[in-house]
Amino acid sequence: MIKLEEVKNEKELKEFVKFPFSLYKNNKCWVPPLIKDEIKSFKKDKNPVFKNVDARIFVAKRNNEIVGRIVAIINHNEVEKQGIEKMRFGWFDVIDDIKVSEALINKVKEIGKENNLEFIEGPVGFNNLDKTGVLVEGFDHIGTMITWYNHPYYKDHLEQLGFVKEKEYIENKFNFKDVEIDYYKEVSRKIKEELELTPKNFTSSKEIMPYVDEMFEVFSETYSKLSTFVPISDKQIQHFKKKYIKLLNPEFIKFIFDKNGRIISFAIVMPSFSKALQKANGKLFPFGFIHLLRAKKVSKDVIFYLIGIKTEYQSKGLTSIIFEEYYNTFLEKGVETCINTPMLADNKKIQNIWKPFKPVIHKRRRTYRLDL
Repeated sequence: MIKLEEVKNEKELKEFVKFPFSLYKNNKCWVPPLIKDEIKSFKKDKNPVFKNVDARIFVAKRNNEIVGRIVAIINHNEVEKQGIEKMRFGWFDVIDDIKVSEALINKVKEIGKENNLEFIEGPVGFNNLDKTGVLVEGFDHIGTMITWYNHPYYKDHLEQLGFVKEKEYIENKFNFKDVEIDYYKEVSRKIKEELELTPKNFTSSKEIMPYVDEMFEVFSETYSKLSTFVPISDKQIQHFKKKYIKLLNPEFIKFIFDKNGRIISFAIVMPSFSKALQKANGKLFPFGFIHLLRAKKVSKDVIFYLIGIKTEYQSKGLTSIIFEEYYNTFLEKGVETCINTPMLADNKKIQNIWKPFKPVIHKRRRTYRLDL
């Protein structure tokens, strides 16, 4: 018999967070989160996202053992300000038993109907800075710290329960040694001269901090037209600063300024922490932090996390400046593989940016929809 329990206290939250550690034990492609950080992300006094979000956390149990988990989410900015009557669900993990998935999804349906919402979509996080989508291809490729990994049967469970594909994302990667930079250097030189633009590099996190708020203004302008976009609050920005900026290698963050000193473009690349997180196995101490620090400095794999360009400068070749700056940094650091974060499969504009690098699609993921 399957029993659903709502997570209410610290002990239960820790059990919820640790469930995937047993579900994916000995899986070489699953990347574990840091347990303490994951727990904090669900606490209302630690994560400012809860100013605009309601989330209820559930586990499914059989014989008093957890066999599944899910988070039912309502983003009020999305529902009330954007008029998207969506019930979200995320952090969906289950054993291979359709009845467990059905029990968890039925709870999300129940909450959605209670709140007069029109449809369910997931797996998604609290907003568009969180992880998105269930993996449908690429199960033999190692995950990243910014995506969910899952077993192949997740897709089958959702489809058996009546869900249909809502959005599809692709992830690709390319070899740095195959990048031909001469073209980008020439274009970069011309654009910097004609538009009076100046790129800026950094050597410390402290140097970056004064620019983060302005960076998020460019971020919002860049992504606001996408169907997945949900506004980011000022408090969430401050949370991002505190949680992530120090984790990033400052040399992997690039800004472009116009002649008046305004940020018109930015890019964030992350060292791959996947193998370091596997070694840490959810814990910073006693040795986890050493693996992470080493990855920050010497990782040969990097992840293109975000690129933002103000509307008036889009389609003017600014990515050539960004690529030239990264080429110089990657050459110095000995980077070997560049990995892209999930891109909407129908966003041909962003995909065309990467075409010259001959990227290989190695993963696909989807969000699924169910009308209520």
